[in-house]
Amino acid sequence: MNRLLQIALILVRELFMTCAGKRIDWRRIFVAGALMTMAGIFLPNVIFICSPDVWYFPGSSWEDLNGTTVHMLEHANESRAVRLNGNVNRARHDRSNLVRVATDASMNVSAELVQLSTVVEGTPAVYKNSRAESRKNVDLLKNERKIRHPPPTAHRRRRRRLPPPVLPPPPPPPPLSRRDSILKRHLWSLHPNEAVIHAKEEVERAPVVSDDPDLYAPLFRNISVFKRSYELMEMMLQVYVYRDGQRPICHQPHLQGIYASEGWFMKHLEANKQFVTKDPEKAHLFYLPYSARQLEMALYVPDSHNMRPLSIFLKNYVNWIASKYPFWNRTHGSDHFLVACHDWGPYTVNEHEELRTNTIKALCNADLSEGVFVAGRDVSLPETTIRNPSKPLRNVGGKRVSQRTILAFYAGLMHGRVRPVLLKYWQDKDEDMKIYGPLPVRVSRKMSYVEHMKSSRYCICPMGYEVNSPRIVEAIYYECVPVIIADNFVPPLNEVLDWSAFSVIVAEKDIPKLKEILTAIPMRQYMRMQTNVKKLQKHFLWNLRPVRYDLFHMILHSIWFSRLNQQ
Repeated sequence: MNRLLQIALILVRELFMTCAGKRIDWRRIFVAGALMTMAGIFLPNVIFICSPDVWYFPGSSWEDLNGTTVHMLEHANESRAVRLNGNVNRARHDRSNLVRVATDASMNVSAELVQLSTVVEGTPAVYKNSRAESRKNVDLLKNERKIRHPPPTAHRRRRRRLPPPVLPPPPPPPPLSRRDSILKRHLWSLHPNEAVIHAKEEVERAPVVSDDPDLYAPLFRNISVFKRSYELMEMMLQVYVYRDGQRPICHQPHLQGIYASEGWFMKHLEANKQFVTKDPEKAHLFYLPYSARQLEMALYVPDSHNMRPLSIFLKNYVNWIASKYPFWNRTHGSDHFLVACHDWGPYTVNEHEELRTNTIKALCNADLSEGVFVAGRDVSLPETTIRNPSKPLRNVGGKRVSQRTILAFYAGLMHGRVRPVLLKYWQDKDEDMKIYGPLPVRVSRKMSYVEHMKSSRYCICPMGYEVNSPRIVEAIYYECVPVIIADNFVPPLNEVLDWSAFSVIVAEKDIPKLKEILTAIPMRQYMRMQTNVKKLQKHFLWNLRPVRYDLFHMILHSIWFSRLNQQ
């Protein structure tokens, strides 16, 4: 048995040495291996080990045969060697008969095993000859493969795409207390408007929250009110999503770029089973599922400076909803809401009076001076830059305070009224103030835009053409304290968040005193604000699958909170 094992190891080694560095046709090896396996199973039952002129008859005894065993084996080996040599010669003339060559090779290996297991000291010479024949057969197989399957030269193999990762289900909300379970059944038994009134009374009587493992109190205006309102949202809120509207303007979220917030909210809400209802009679809120970004891409004529076609489309869409369903006319749109992150979001509602004055609008362009955004009714939507929709949380995080060697940083395009003033006073004026237009190549070669934000204590967020800026959320992602410079701007989620705890708001007229304002902040206060930015991060993240208190839930809660305050 040890001898057989050594032979097998030798054969495997020889096969490896022959195939090393070569391209292997695994399909042909599989066919040859299958034929060899079948031959090893069936051939011993058909072909005797001895030559045809020596037969065993029932009248013979084992003792008679035992004396001639070695002679029979030697005779059989000689006859097999002759047959093998003949087969090899024929295979050289007919290379297309691949199966015959593989069978001959298997017979050659079988002859080696029988011979080496029975014959004594004269075996090595025979084994060397058999090994030489085996190498010839392998060469024949290799040449046959090259003829039939030449190596590819004109194309490259495509990488096999891996399936998308299976996301784990989000953790369920914590179980309700006995009182809340009774309250939930009661709220579900009421008419939606009555349930909202009752929920508002519950929020006004919110119990005091001193410590919550999921929430950080310094971030909120009133953590007790927020927590109770959020719990009631999870307990009872039902949203009806209108199915009307054709793609791409409706029901097709735009998930990339600086206007991605509206698309991610649409994507998560339309796929949600907790808050979305198919019965509009049970709904507390009604969602108009259009995308301001898709509206601009589909209808705006480049360089026309005419947004009226966009407003007319939205006006006709709302009128169609009002004529088909009774819900708009029942409240004149006060329980309806839209989510628009495009700069033009406020201007597309001007053609429809009720849409402009009654509807809850979640807008990135939360400008009080335009007369469209109304604080207390409308919601300031965070403007988030998503570069890769499959990895929305890429690069989130920052450096320690000791590694933040830059006092303040800004780089970006020069448009709007604020940014040129910022460059006028601070570009190349102070080593601590890294203020640029578009980041110069000489600078970006040493440190990228993201690394600048991760290495700065304060990140300047000036308005552009409009008051909103994606740098506010970028600063939060990179754990840099945002410095907001935009008069008449309502910061994102302002109805629940206390922005003075984790940001600095500078008036436009105070840009010349910017460094003086920042250096006047004590280090202890700065470290407290920077810690708050870290704690705030989870409330501004777009997760592939929503989790409690993330940005999807925070936006939905702000809309729900506005609905409560209308009662």
